[in-house]
Amino acid sequence: MKVMYIDCGMGAAGDMLTAALLELIPDREDLVRELNGIWRDGVETVAKSEKRCGIRGTLVDVLVDGRAEGEVHGHEHEHEHEHEHEHEHEHEHEHDHDHVHATLSDIMSTIQGMNIPENVKRDAGEIYRIIADAESRVHGEPVGEIHFHEVGMYDAIADVVSVCLLMDRIKPDRVVASPVNTGSGTVHCAHGVMPVPAPAAALILTGIPVYNDEIKGELCTPTGAALIKYYVNEFGNMPLMRTERTGYGLGHKDFPRANCVRVMLGETEEADKTDRVTGLSCNVDDMTGEELGYAIDRLMGKGAKEAYVVPVVMKKSRPGYELNVLCDTSDREMMVGEIFRLTSTIGIRETLYSRYVMDRTTGEMYTSYGRVRVKESSGYGVTRRKFEYDDLKAIADKEGIGIGQARQMIDKG
Repeated sequence: MKVMYIDCGMGAAGDMLTAALLELIPDREDLVRELNGIWRDGVETVAKSEKRCGIRGTLVDVLVDGRAEGEVHGHEHEHEHEHEHEHEHEHEHEHDHDHVHATLSDIMSTIQGMNIPENVKRDAGEIYRIIADAESRVHGEPVGEIHFHEVGMYDAIADVVSVCLLMDRIKPDRVVASPVNTGSGTVHCAHGVMPVPAPAAALILTGIPVYNDEIKGELCTPTGAALIKYYVNEFGNMPLMRTERTGYGLGHKDFPRANCVRVMLGETEEADKTDRVTGLSCNVDDMTGEELGYAIDRLMGKGAKEAYVVPVVMKKSRPGYELNVLCDTSDREMMVGEIFRLTSTIGIRETLYSRYVMDRTTGEMYTSYGRVRVKESSGYGVTRRKFEYDDLKAIADKEGIGIGQARQMIDKG
């Protein structure tokens, strides 16, 4: 299985992700030429080798009419494109570029007009919708009325489309990322001084593990957050893998430690499949069995992977139950809300688990007793087959026999 691991210890920005992914491509010069071939005249992607704190990596600039946004504004050009990131000192350069603004519809039309695969257009469009939705919520304006500065628009589209093309070229089976360092402090925007992460980035990062440390400045931009949210399957430590290539995408700004996104590409054993799930548990001692059963049914209906209760003895020797729920990490906030709504608990514990799983498929077989669905599991040198209970029950009811007998009859053909 091809696995990609993204180290977001210095945040995430579109240009840095582009640069890191480029380093994973053997023919990166050809890909840069391909990127520049999809643009209108005056927009060019430039990749060059530089160092940050002794680490050599790739730095990407998008030139609009020969000008790089990062060179003009003195920090990562990626930060300029958002509706909320039209920095005040942009007005000093009005003689260079008219301040034309574009809507999400304009951007979608630009993407649709590019000579790129349809699936890449779809990916880029979905990522821009994530950004626009966050901007809409931050500013209290309909999505269709969110505007992007023209220069920053091309800058950001280049980042988004480049990452989408590169991910399509690399085609990882699984993408894992570390928790995201957002940076700390404040950022100066046209709307005033805002906290880091910027409001749009903070919204996009909902449900994603984040933190900050001693680094002052904006490390994770809204575009970087949207790309991470769209492509990453799970967050946590680097999985066990045989690394084949490593890419370093450099940022434009200098910090006390290397300002880069590191992306590692490797292989894991096909059989050694694990996924990351969140475990939620709570204790209750004032609910009936019927109430707990109803809660379990509802939680499973909401997408829980497992939901079950275990008898426990609580304080003052009161008998009670421990409710345990396993769910996708991305669903944990929704599940927490459901548990509070469906049970009497006032506190929920959370644990992140690595789960070993077998390959599972569902098929059908036709017998003299009718159609029977079959669930098959395989992996780690083990293969299992199980008939669907509802189909066994239907045969048992029809024949007037037990479930075990119905299973034996099907096994014998």
